[in-house]
Amino acid sequence: MGDFRRHVEPILLDSLAASRVVVLHGARQSGKTTLARRVAQQRGGSYVTLDDDATLLAAQDDPVAYLSSLRPPAVIDEVQFGGDRVVRAVKRLVDVSEKRGRFLLTGSTNFLSVPSISESLAGRARILRLHPLTQSEIEGRPPLDLSGWFDNCEVGAPGETENRAQYMQRLCRGGFPEAVGLTQQQRRGWYGSYLETVIQRDVIDLGDIRRTEALVDLVRWLAASTATELNVQAACGQLGIDRSTFNHYFAWLRTVFMINPVPAWSRKHASRVVRRPKSHLADSGMAAALLGTDAEALASPTSTVAGPLLESFVANELARHTGGSADVRVHHLRDYAGHEADIVLERSDGALAAVEVKATGSPGENHLKHLRWLRDQLDLTAPGTYRVGMLLHTGPYCHRVGDRLWLAPINALWGTHNHQTPQPR
Repeated sequence: MGDFRRHVEPILLDSLAASRVVVLHGARQSGKTTLARRVAQQRGGSYVTLDDDATLLAAQDDPVAYLSSLRPPAVIDEVQFGGDRVVRAVKRLVDVSEKRGRFLLTGSTNFLSVPSISESLAGRARILRLHPLTQSEIEGRPPLDLSGWFDNCEVGAPGETENRAQYMQRLCRGGFPEAVGLTQQQRRGWYGSYLETVIQRDVIDLGDIRRTEALVDLVRWLAASTATELNVQAACGQLGIDRSTFNHYFAWLRTVFMINPVPAWSRKHASRVVRRPKSHLADSGMAAALLGTDAEALASPTSTVAGPLLESFVANELARHTGGSADVRVHHLRDYAGHEADIVLERSDGALAAVEVKATGSPGENHLKHLRWLRDQLDLTAPGTYRVGMLLHTGPYCHRVGDRLWLAPINALWGTHNHQTPQPR
């Protein structure tokens, strides 16, 4: 596994300097332990994992005494297994001392939605999300700079050209650090083991899951439905479960970061929009593995799943770049007249960038109709908010094609010359 420089690391270090507790949560194998251990080692701290039964027993027997013995910053890995008993001990210790950077807690489940943890550490903790790797992190490049989109109404051209086959290789590789360097066959086995581990260790052990096979079937159904609006009725009919079971299982898949729901975008003037969220499997490599497809099959123009998987790849890439900030939100848009935008990025000041994703290498005028429609609607109802619309494609073309409308290759998300200094590895 490569030693990847994570874009969240400066934010993590700044958070440790400002907060008594930092929570770093994200999917299993996304790199939390590697990053947390490196920070602890650099700062002379200590590291323990509650995924180890002996350590968990010691921590739960007398959590205050156990945690008091750890050198700060004390990394407590997989804190969700300690439950409220351990988290309340953390609260007690940091309430006694105002020292910053006392604890760094990591977890493979969403810290705020695990039933066994009722203590949120509100006012004491900064909560950060670590996603799987972005393409920029894999390439050792700085993060995507969205200011060009929102402030300059333009898209930067990538420094190199990629083709459809290369994009499909990236899609199937995914972003989990352990899987990035594997062969196609090795990766398929890795993802199968990953799914089994997450379900058995993080869902079955922590949640009230009575039908494991139904949960696995749901994951596979979500992989086959990635980049589509969530249709609960259809899922229940195909899987043979009721709505209550679906909602319970789906919530747990969100808790363990396997699903990346993208909410529908709307404003007061947009009353005719469809309100259902889109559902993306949180890593395109996992989705491809679960569907039994590979880069060669997806590179074929006749592939029926290349388009949805490519949209999920882009949506996840943008979610990973915006996940460390509350300033930009990721949505999708579709109205009852059939107008849509695959991805809508809205900044806190109301500025908006719209993205359409197509697997074609030769985009045409017709592909821009929805972006043009949204621009014209917002120019009438909310002037100044529509900053840029872009059609991301698998060809080499990057140029303006109209007022605030662009054609751009997908690798504009990670290969642009944005005048930032590359981060050292």
